[in-house]
Amino acid sequence: MRALVIDRPGEARVINVERPAADPLEATMRIRRIGLCGTDLSTFLGKNPLVTYPRIPGHEIAATLERVPANELGVAEGMDVTMSPYTSCGTCSACRQGRVNSCRFNQTLGVQRDGALTDHFSMPLAKLYTAALPIEELCLVEPLTVGCHAVSRGRVTATDIVAVYGCGGVGLGAVSAAAFRGAEVIAIDVDDKKLAIAKGAGARHLIHSTRDDVHARLQEISGGNGPDVIIEAIGRPETYRAAVEEVSFAGRVVYIGYAKDHVSFETRLFVQKELDIRGSRNALPEDFQEVIRMFEQKRFPTAEAISAIVPLEEAPAILRAWSDNPAAFTKIMVTFD
Repeated sequence: MRALVIDRPGEARVINVERPAADPLEATMRIRRIGLCGTDLSTFLGKNPLVTYPRIPGHEIAATLERVPANELGVAEGMDVTMSPYTSCGTCSACRQGRVNSCRFNQTLGVQRDGALTDHFSMPLAKLYTAALPIEELCLVEPLTVGCHAVSRGRVTATDIVAVYGCGGVGLGAVSAAAFRGAEVIAIDVDDKKLAIAKGAGARHLIHSTRDDVHARLQEISGGNGPDVIIEAIGRPETYRAAVEEVSFAGRVVYIGYAKDHVSFETRLFVQKELDIRGSRNALPEDFQEVIRMFEQKRFPTAEAISAIVPLEEAPAILRAWSDNPAAFTKIMVTFD
């Protein structure tokens, strides 16, 4: 069967690999779409410290089941599925608290282990989610769950004003999930196209951070208090600091993005504002279910969010194009149909 492999930083190619023997306890499926994300780009650029090479990427998955072991979960051959790409050990401190998304020993598909950018793949039934959605929407479920989990970590409700720094795939997940909960959402980005998609995902206010005075706009929208919740989905020192500076007193700050450089804070604000500051990693089953409900209610602008859909043979070229101009793409999908 075919697979995309990243041999080393900057080098990707389509190869033939032997189809692994079917595990009788796992479901086997035909891959339909694989979304490429920032993690895959980091792997291609050699900037992902968790990756060893060669590596088959791919963890944003839409597939059709070909063989299903005997089960009582209502899962059958021919169903379309997406899946959770994470593992959990069940014994570390996070797992013992039920927070398996932050398992100390997690291995994500396409990162610490080979992913699903192949013709066929197998996964345990417990990792699968079925939904009567178009195949592109199924492929978008997993990336949006990461932002949805950040919204859960921020305890967002319909009474909150929520600002999201960054409207890439993860930030759009936070925008759409917060809006789905009824919050008043502010989207902040440097790209007009991404801001337009954020509006379609439910953002009520748009702030272009290189043209607008971000502080003044946030104060105006929030009546001088600052947003109740700020979600940082970029990973830059300046936005890490801005989240603490701009959030309201007794507010909640949630960080998803990794800051690549050291960040210096005015720690007085942590105490003076009595802030809740939380990290957010991966997603839980309830996040997958919430995003699926959001798609079922047609609450996300799928077509606008997808920049390109290419066949597997063109995947190496589009990875190179994306690495040369990251701002040119929002979501890239590889099709196997």
